[in-house]
Amino acid sequence: MAGAFAVVARKGDPRAGAVLVKAVDRRRGAARLYAEAVRADGERVWMRPARSEDEAELDRYIERAARVDPDLWVVEIEDGEGRHFLTERVDEA
Repeated sequence: MAGAFAVVARKGDPRAGAVLVKAVDRRRGAARLYAEAVRADGERVWMRPARSEDEAELDRYIERAARVDPDLWVVEIEDGEGRHFLTERVDEA
C-alpha cells in the first residue's frame, strides 16, 4: 500500500494475544512501536509502549513481551515515510 511493505513477523494465537505494530522508516534509520490499549473512558487506541526509536531496542522490547505473552502477534511495516497505517486513534503522547 502506497509503497510500503508489511509482514506478520510473529504469529500468535488466532483467537488471543496482543498485537504490536512496528513501523520502520529505513531512510531515517528509525522505528516506532505501537500497542493497542483501552483508555479509562473505554476508547480503544494505539499507544507507544516504548518511546525509543532505536530498532534494536524495540526488538528487545518485543522479545521480552513475547516471553510474557506467547500468544503475541507482531506486524512490521517498512515505509519510506515511517507511516504506521493504523486506522484507529493513535496516542503519540
